[in-house]
Amino acid sequence: MDLLIKNARLRKKDGTWEIAITDGRIEKIAKKIGGKAATEVDAEGNLVTESFVNAHLHLCKVYTLMMMNEDALKNYHDEGMGKAMTAIEEAAKVKDNYDEKWILPNVRRAVKLAALNGTTHIRALADVDNKAKMEGIKALLKAREEFKGIVDLQVVAFPQDGVVREPGAADLVREAMDLGADVVGGIPWIEFTEEDEQSHIDQMFKIATAYDKNISMLVDDAGDPGLRTLEMLALATIREGWEGRVLAHHARAMCMYPEPYFMKLVALLKKARIGVVSDPHTGPLHAKVKEMIRENALVVLGQDDISDAYYPYGRNNMLEVAFLNSHLLWMTTEEEMEQLYDMITVNVATAMGIPDFEMAVGNQANLVVLQDENVLEAFRNHREVKYLISHGRLVSGEWGMGNGE
Repeated sequence: MDLLIKNARLRKKDGTWEIAITDGRIEKIAKKIGGKAATEVDAEGNLVTESFVNAHLHLCKVYTLMMMNEDALKNYHDEGMGKAMTAIEEAAKVKDNYDEKWILPNVRRAVKLAALNGTTHIRALADVDNKAKMEGIKALLKAREEFKGIVDLQVVAFPQDGVVREPGAADLVREAMDLGADVVGGIPWIEFTEEDEQSHIDQMFKIATAYDKNISMLVDDAGDPGLRTLEMLALATIREGWEGRVLAHHARAMCMYPEPYFMKLVALLKKARIGVVSDPHTGPLHAKVKEMIRENALVVLGQDDISDAYYPYGRNNMLEVAFLNSHLLWMTTEEEMEQLYDMITVNVATAMGIPDFEMAVGNQANLVVLQDENVLEAFRNHREVKYLISHGRLVSGEWGMGNGE
């Protein structure tokens, strides 16, 4: 054995357990495992689970709030989110000074915090447009290599300011894919007409199929019940045969949809095998999370932002994200807390297409040893993890990561 975890509490199991890890994978889970390991970790009766996964982070923008005024923040958080598009236009001003030289140190700080807080996988968005050009993409690609095997980054080429309304953006997405980006992004709802929204989706699918890449699109992120780009995305996914390879983000307008349309939409999402990433803590509106759970649709949580034009807080701590959304969604029973925990671990790994993630014999060992005995206390305290095991390797503390600096 390379690594043996002792005295571990497991979710929905009584007593303490031991977990043996060899060659990066879980070899055995049992009450008692004989033999010696190169490294032994004592969980001291605390909870051991799969590591955390963050399906939505605008990583090129972290820690940029102090570089601009609060106009975008005020408009995005305005009641009803009627000025969401205005907020995006105002937030774009920070990209006048985009430079890989200052973006990369911010990215490193945020990713170190992710490791400190037990996250091993992040879907990270980088803006590509006529202002940002490739500066954010280049920074994230460098960070992806630096943190590989500790915090794995899926880099998304994200045309934040649109495709039809931003001439040349589609070519920049292609350039980002040529540089090595992992995922094709999109934000169709920001276009001015339904025809342009459809064109946006179609152009991004054309790129994704050409490069054989997965897709992440921000949809219906405003207080407008007439927005329908999530439906468009689902239909395009089915038409292109991209089922299980598309992730939708936000879908805040969903909260305004009448029940019959919502039920039709859920049926389409399930047929297309599209997961929805919701971030209720970063905006006044949010997708119908509890209703989607009720209908067995895939819905997960993301960090979204860290101290940028849209959200002033954030510590890249998925326990904190779940804690906040336990309040916002009124998911406070034991069963609901367990659902929230799945939404930051196994379910989000499924949504991102991460294979062999569940804590089971034969699967990859991406695990956290928490400082608490159960999910309730883990949410209550949302502390740094005691130990992080990424790809079978014990990595916590090896960088001197205090405060993410």
